Amino acid sequence: MNSKIIYPIFCIQAVLLSCSCSTAKQINPARLNEYDIVLFDTDRNRPVPIAVYDDNRSSGQRKKIVIFNHGYGFNKGGDYKMYSRICRFMASHGYFVISIQHELPADDLLSMEGDLYETRMPNWKKGELNIGFVIDECKKIYPHLRWNDITLMGHSNGGDMAMLFAGNNAGLIKNVVSLDHRRVPVPRIAKPGILSLRGSDYPAEPGVIPAPEEQAEYGIKIVYLKDIRHADMDDKGTQEQSNEINNRIINFLNGK
Repeated sequence: MNSKIIYPIFCIQAVLLSCSCSTAKQINPARLNEYDIVLFDTDRNRPVPIAVYDDNRSSGQRKKIVIFNHGYGFNKGGDYKMYSRICRFMASHGYFVISIQHELPADDLLSMEGDLYETRMPNWKKGELNIGFVIDECKKIYPHLRWNDITLMGHSNGGDMAMLFAGNNAGLIKNVVSLDHRRVPVPRIAKPGILSLRGSDYPAEPGVIPAPEEQAEYGIKIVYLKDIRHADMDDKGTQEQSNEINNRIINFLNGK
């Protein structure tokens, strides 16, 4: 196997406003570290940037892991940092959070024509490979984490990637959370645990969302958000909308 190169880590102290959430204490910016790493997959000759969010009060502990996957950003870059409210919230609740930049400027643009399930599959497959690569490499960098307890999250196109990965690699993931993904069918399986938060403006394609009897059979949780649209689910949404999303996620992960 070809070796993988890891570029230097550039650490920055997180600078953010505290926000209150109904299920938890305030996020203290002095206690959250954020830093970037650029991993390099020599097998694919591809850099894979990641952002890491960690609560420095408990650094080094055997934390559970969140891996976040961004929505489509037209290859402009930086989209893996557009979900900082979710990532910081999860870090403040004791999770070690890794957000992956899937798109690179030289990548093909996401298909907008034809049968999108077929024409976008190469993009989702690339995301699936990125997720697997990041898990393998970060196990080496952070061997103390609880790699048997990964929650995979994604918005829109990143949610499609997350559902594809979870369906094909169910044994690697404990939970999967999608924010309004629309095209990859939710796996009809009991494990990993599945939550899909649905926006108020766009329906999923037929067959993506399990029927009520399937939801009951497999314990899949589908939540329709009345006042949150598809585009409100990243940092462009209001703080109140982010709070509702975060609370829905943490309650699901806490078994509520």
